[in-house]
Amino acid sequence: MKEFIPKELPVELELTPKIYKALNLASRRLGELNGFIKTIPNQDILINLLVLQEAKDSSEIENIITTHDELFAAQIDESKITQSTKEVLRYEVALKKGYSLIKKDNLLLNKHILEIQKLLERNCAGFRTQSGTMLKNPSTGEIKHIPPQNSRDIIRLMTNLEKYINDDLDDIDPLIKLAIIHYQFETIHPFYDGNGRTGRIINVLYLVYKELLDLPILYLSAYIIKNKAEYYRLLRSVSEKSTWNEWIEYILKGIEQTAAASVDMIKSIDQAMQKFGNLLQEKEPKIYSKDFIELLFSYPYTKIGSVENSLKITRQTAAKYLKIAQDLGIFKCVKLGKYSYFVNLSLYEILKKGLNIK
Repeated sequence: MKEFIPKELPVELELTPKIYKALNLASRRLGELNGFIKTIPNQDILINLLVLQEAKDSSEIENIITTHDELFAAQIDESKITQSTKEVLRYEVALKKGYSLIKKDNLLLNKHILEIQKLLERNCAGFRTQSGTMLKNPSTGEIKHIPPQNSRDIIRLMTNLEKYINDDLDDIDPLIKLAIIHYQFETIHPFYDGNGRTGRIINVLYLVYKELLDLPILYLSAYIIKNKAEYYRLLRSVSEKSTWNEWIEYILKGIEQTAAASVDMIKSIDQAMQKFGNLLQEKEPKIYSKDFIELLFSYPYTKIGSVENSLKITRQTAAKYLKIAQDLGIFKCVKLGKYSYFVNLSLYEILKKGLNIK
């Protein structure tokens, strides 16, 4: 198999009515999601929880597997971090950093992409400069794709991609452009490692950059996991047969289904918060506060020290608050080693279930 060097963007498309129908559905669902997140009082909660879920799912595509228990515990106790969990948490850090960079610069540039990959992989290798990178089927060892090998081609194509992302080189909808950008990045495969996860971060950052989302909370990883074979088949088909319509339709369906599933998950989180708030107001009005409820729904696991520091109360009072939440049946105290943690049962189950991709 020879190396494959994709053409520079833009590409010529002959979009079908089927694509426009899929685009309409995806745009509508994405608009519903963005409208719904504006109704959530503390939007940091959504970033924390949905980024965490995406970090796990995106890493799973790369066969970096961690359990929800490992991931949640690691967020409040560094001694619980396994190697796989470290890599998942790095994804969260890289995504949040990318979000802050594009909000600051109002652009999505190669220097941002390089910074994201650097945080993911903990190295400064940058774009590939040596040949030899190829993608193989992990089961059979068969070579599936040989990306550009010459560093000059990589730089040229990534420069073109940067221009395509930030300039209106063609008059097409941003959601269709997202599908093209994702294909182009993954086909260039500019890094030695971390291309898949970097590419999926670029997806959501592009939606934020184009002001289709206020927060980076739409992630296609759960959809890709469910349709993984089709994902790789269609990527390859575009390279071999220029089947752009099939690929674009796949991505648009992913946006539609993921946006709808994200709304359902956010509604479940919001309802759980309201239920807990109402119960606390009824049973223990003296300790009820908006800050306390939002803190307990920021992460699935919490500990006494977190409540103490966040609410500026004594350790004894923090322990009392969490004991009340446990007695109300909302939280469960678990022992991990010599420390006790409190698990938000409803939030844990929502995140464990994940996005319900149909």
